[in-house]
Amino acid sequence: MSKKTKNLSVDAPLLHAAHKKPVTRRDFISQGMMAGTASVVAPSIMGMFASPQKANAALSSDIEALKNACGIAVQGAGKIPFICFDLAGGANISGSNVLVGNRSGQLDFLSSAGYSKLGLPGDVIPSVVNQQTGLSDFINNDYGLSFHTDSGFLRGIQEKTDTVTASRTAGAVIPARSDNDTGNNPHNPMYGINKIGADGSLLTLIGSRNSDSGGNSMSPMSMIDLAVRPTKVDRPSDVTGLVDIGDLVGLLSQDDAVSVMESVYRISDSKMSNVQTQISSDEVIKELVRCGYVKSADLADRFGDPSTLDPALDTDIVGPDGIFTQEEFDSEGEFRKTASVMKLVVNGFAGAGTITMGGFDYHTGDRSTGEVRDLRAGRCMGACLEYAKRVGVPLMMYVFSDGSVASNGMIDDSVNGRGKGVWTGDNSSTASSFFMVYNPDGRAELIGGTPEEKAVHQQIGYMRSDASVETASSPAANNPNLLVETVLLNYMALHGEQNQFANMFPNHGLGNSTLQDSLTAFEPIVNGTIGG
Repeated sequence: MSKKTKNLSVDAPLLHAAHKKPVTRRDFISQGMMAGTASVVAPSIMGMFASPQKANAALSSDIEALKNACGIAVQGAGKIPFICFDLAGGANISGSNVLVGNRSGQLDFLSSAGYSKLGLPGDVIPSVVNQQTGLSDFINNDYGLSFHTDSGFLRGIQEKTDTVTASRTAGAVIPARSDNDTGNNPHNPMYGINKIGADGSLLTLIGSRNSDSGGNSMSPMSMIDLAVRPTKVDRPSDVTGLVDIGDLVGLLSQDDAVSVMESVYRISDSKMSNVQTQISSDEVIKELVRCGYVKSADLADRFGDPSTLDPALDTDIVGPDGIFTQEEFDSEGEFRKTASVMKLVVNGFAGAGTITMGGFDYHTGDRSTGEVRDLRAGRCMGACLEYAKRVGVPLMMYVFSDGSVASNGMIDDSVNGRGKGVWTGDNSSTASSFFMVYNPDGRAELIGGTPEEKAVHQQIGYMRSDASVETASSPAANNPNLLVETVLLNYMALHGEQNQFANMFPNHGLGNSTLQDSLTAFEPIVNGTIGG
């Protein structure tokens, strides 16, 4: 059967008669009624630069040599940049976007009824074979992860990446239930990523929402450390407002301003050597003053040029050769949000970031609403992967949502409905999360000595044939806390540090090392730290 429905715009609010009236900020965001904006209060300069990172450096050699002593460390603390997408409201991930299968992996196909539940009618399910080629026309493996060929996520990623980015990207999927339409799912792994060592030269963690997690879903309570609470960033002005280098750069050229600050340090250091503060921690105070001047010189050196931080001025992000056209960037807030977060994280100015996108509670009795929102989300995901390629660093990108949706088999034949099943209701049993890894040195290798073993590692857990998560298939399958731990284990494994997981998270629920090995997708792509 087909059903004609009125198409909703990509930003239209979602109103469900069966849902309570929106009351909380989370309710408004998941139903697309609020973008999640707020203001940024930047830390003090001394506070922000308590542990800054790699400079782009034209500092004099004597000043350059002092940076490590003053806590100015390596870009991003040497860890792989990490960005997660929090799709608020219960987005479809399984089947119609990322393929999910039975015990043997993504291509261990579900039943036709199962695929129908995931919004795929019988003529486009991945198990259908083209008689002329002997292959399925509905499986795409270009990014090292099996997507449905007509996935909205995939089409968006393809728009924003080139073939080189695709060839260096891999991914894995985790079938895992979570509650529908709630921010109380402890989905967000940001604090754990920081505990593993991710840090930035300006900020430790960022998020596009002013919440303890930086996103819509909360973080596991046992991991929260409010000392590194994510700073809210969702637009270019939030990024440029993080640093105030004063009036010196502007009155002078950037190079001259740096030279002046270096000279101030040398004069101050000479004077300090002859000063007695009459305080027991005399040398500590002197060191603080000296480092204050070193950090000021480093600050002007790195950020005296506004284009260093401003995503709107980064030609890799915006412009004729940018990931976004000027028109896209000017007209689409989700693109500006994504650009702001990826600019900070990929360049090591922040250790990890959350991008919350609202309006994914899209069981609106049509398919078109969800398709256009998935497409836009895919464009944002692709932008992050492509920007990592252009900057030349690895990236782990994690995508999750609070709950999921299901179809009753009715078809939406509208242009944006694309002849697929309408989303008719929430269904937490069809939920999954997935992550993708970009590696500038080549696609990450799945663990396993045979294709069959690799396929099992690429899908952590599995679904029953009827497209319901098998809750006994992995610790993550029915527990969002353990889903976060599984993501953290895989982040550590990319650094070759998975054997330290039990020490880092002593109260974890992922079992012994043998079980942990089965929950790990990829061989390491860096040795402990980037460049290590």
